[in-house]
Amino acid sequence: MLLLLLLLPPLLLLLLLLLLPPLALLRQPQDASLSWLAGLQHCMAGGALSWAAAWQQRRLEQSTLHAGQSQQQALTWCLREAQRPLGPLQGTTATDTSTFRNHLPLIKASQAQEEESGGQLLPPTSTQCYGEASLQATLLGLAALSKAFPEVLTPGGIACVTPTSPWPRALPWPWRILDKVVSTPGAKHPGALLLEALRSPGLRALEAGTATELLDVFSGLEANGEELAEAMAAGNPGSPLPSRAAELREALDLGPRGLALRLWPKLQVVVTLDAGGQTEAVAALEALWCHGLAFFSPAYAASGGVVGLNLWPEQAHGRYLLPPGAPFIELLPVKEGAQEEAASTVLLAEAQKGEEYELVLTNHAGLARCRLGDVVQVVGAYNQCPVVRFVRRLGQALNVRGEDIQEDVFAEALGRAVGQWPGAKLLDHSCVESSILDSSQGSAPHYEVFVALRGLRNLSEENRDKLDHCLQEVSPHYKSLRFRGSVGPARVHLVGRGAFRELRAALAACPSSRFPPEMPRVLRHRHLAEGLQRRVLS
Repeated sequence: MLLLLLLLPPLLLLLLLLLLPPLALLRQPQDASLSWLAGLQHCMAGGALSWAAAWQQRRLEQSTLHAGQSQQQALTWCLREAQRPLGPLQGTTATDTSTFRNHLPLIKASQAQEEESGGQLLPPTSTQCYGEASLQATLLGLAALSKAFPEVLTPGGIACVTPTSPWPRALPWPWRILDKVVSTPGAKHPGALLLEALRSPGLRALEAGTATELLDVFSGLEANGEELAEAMAAGNPGSPLPSRAAELREALDLGPRGLALRLWPKLQVVVTLDAGGQTEAVAALEALWCHGLAFFSPAYAASGGVVGLNLWPEQAHGRYLLPPGAPFIELLPVKEGAQEEAASTVLLAEAQKGEEYELVLTNHAGLARCRLGDVVQVVGAYNQCPVVRFVRRLGQALNVRGEDIQEDVFAEALGRAVGQWPGAKLLDHSCVESSILDSSQGSAPHYEVFVALRGLRNLSEENRDKLDHCLQEVSPHYKSLRFRGSVGPARVHLVGRGAFRELRAALAACPSSRFPPEMPRVLRHRHLAEGLQRRVLS
């Protein structure tokens, strides 16, 4: 009781400060006392955030120390809905893993989507994830980011330049005072968001929903730089915006490499959400516009929710802890040449370092043991839970004669080929099997490869042939098929600026569009492939 009485006054003070309107809503910026009050509000909200993150960290420690027990609790939570009348497990009371596996066979993500929608296309999902893991990822990610880059969470330190946010979940009260720091998704048009960021030269961090979206932002900035500069120069009379417009023009004149740091000299880190197919965009951003900056993804997200937590922003490439809470995660061993049905899933505590697994997800909303198609490799452990890196997506393989060129294998071959094209930097690519476009014309089936490049305006036949040679180097099966003439040489097409931005817009407009937005590297629909085909330059 004494402890409660001691804590009550500071708690009431905190409540009062947080309930007062933030400075952004006050119309008297000249009042120093109001500015001081807003600063105090921000400080108190930051302290509350630190406390909540510490509490989540303790929960994570306990759950990962007893991963088996934690996963059993997550499974029980997921099964509650299924054991009700009309549920898939109605009439059963057991919640052990064996009963769960016996009653619910593994299904693929595309099959799960079709079954949930009754054969109809699903409506677009929310632009954020929900559940305990999503809030945990946001709070722990913000805490890790603040620890690695202490000045990032200061007022005006972060700007989001896309309508979607890299944070899996919006902050609840009382941390909404920090909404200026952790931007609310869907709030503004992308152009308005970019203009707002350009007006803030003191940014410490730049946010975007995904790396591919940020790639589109910088491409648009280069294409529309003069319009943006004019909009800034036409700002309020007496403001510093005209000089800021001159800085923008000067920065653009020096080319793409290091553009972000020229625009925002105090910038330290870029925050995007890892959602599959983003590695290529991150590499392009690191090499050009965001050269010299760190990249951080707070989580690895899939359509079923947050899958992995990133607690290590200082590491160059994403490493994700698979948490034992909901959604319930299983791991399906991936063995080269093994039959899909031969293996059974393992739980998190049973994962082996160095092995590759396909992620299997179950949540309470649509109860199904859903094979996501995302393959990860175990690179370490956090207590009893695995730390993984993303490897590839099984649904992004090329296969015209049984050769099964996986996403990571093709990416390696393409990277080798581009490295032999003088001055070229790969920005984007997508592949199409020739049957989709009916482009074989009596010849052997082959791949149609569409690439976006910087530093190269035309592709010679010699350069095009290098991709096929590199594919033969990385895949003996493909080389054998090429030698026998069963597969034709890959055909490479250079597309114009904005072609992949239009592709992503077409994907987002699809009724079955899911969040988070993944970037497909193999297109299965003719109209999408034809969209790229119309933008071919050479």
